[in-house]
Amino acid sequence: MTTSTVTAAGTAGATAPGLGFGVHFTAHMVVSRWTPAEGWAPLELAPHGPLSLSPAAMALHYGQAVFEGLKAYPAADGSLALFRPHVNADRFGRSARRLAMPELPAEMFLDACERVVRADAGEVPRGHGQSLYLRPFMVAVEPSLGVRPAQEYLFAVIASPVDYFFAGGYQAIDVWCATDQIRAAPGGTGAAKCAGNYAGSLSAKAQALANGCHEVLWLDAAEHRWVEELGAMNFFCVGRGENGVDELITPGLSGTILAGNTRDSLLTLAAGLGIEVAQRPVSVDELTAGDGRITEAFACGTAASVVPIGAVTAGSGRALIGDGLPGKVTTRLRDELAAIQYRQQADPYGWMHAVELN
Repeated sequence: MTTSTVTAAGTAGATAPGLGFGVHFTAHMVVSRWTPAEGWAPLELAPHGPLSLSPAAMALHYGQAVFEGLKAYPAADGSLALFRPHVNADRFGRSARRLAMPELPAEMFLDACERVVRADAGEVPRGHGQSLYLRPFMVAVEPSLGVRPAQEYLFAVIASPVDYFFAGGYQAIDVWCATDQIRAAPGGTGAAKCAGNYAGSLSAKAQALANGCHEVLWLDAAEHRWVEELGAMNFFCVGRGENGVDELITPGLSGTILAGNTRDSLLTLAAGLGIEVAQRPVSVDELTAGDGRITEAFACGTAASVVPIGAVTAGSGRALIGDGLPGKVTTRLRDELAAIQYRQQADPYGWMHAVELN
């Protein structure tokens, strides 16, 4: 593997007042390789730059590629902390197992993330809503066209200074209900964070954009009736429960939905704030009925944090969710989560993992 330092816009060392998401990259990355004989090689801090791969690298042909996404958040005192990195490390291992790839020890995953943050601490943006996004990934690099699990893998962590995932910042988005495509099916790879899941979603995303929407609302594979995810994020809504009290609702994890770190955190936060929580199926008809029972909806994930959903376009047309604006529960959960991440209030759950800086 060879690396080189690059400084053009969109590559290492380039920053700008409007960071966007995943456009600029920091100066360093961490890499390691795995072989059956040697296992994982020691982590190496290297300049961010191109990777040297054989055109027969198996990831390019058979899609053995998994990744994670997590953030390092700045605090007012200058310190930096990762948000629940052990959750990402565990999911990285589950994704690797599903794709017949070697598991990376959780402590090695954490060490790699800390090394990148420590090396590039001076590049972490500190404006409102800004953070350092980390992208750990693993790809099969053995040069072979045999249809089998590869015998050589590359693990790396790169970093990108980011602000809001959506250019408009915190505002409600319109979503397009995909009825002729699916994201995942039972027995498939829906619960793994693998590259192929995202490749398969892109044509539907293009369809959503062509219809004036920001993202795709994914339905189940069997009936095309039940809401599963929103783009690459988990889905939530707020509705009236059987006891007449508003409750936070999200589809239960069933093997076709990614177990999101942010999803789990919001469920914990909601319970702690006294908000009733229900994990149950939500039909697209219930979501778009317009009968006042569903008052808010939002999506969540590491990249975008909490994103309000203002309207859903489905077969029956465009339906507003509530008044089409970010709801009170949505905004409260977003603010509570951000206050912990940026250490503006106490962290009662021990979620923030401090990175010791040089």
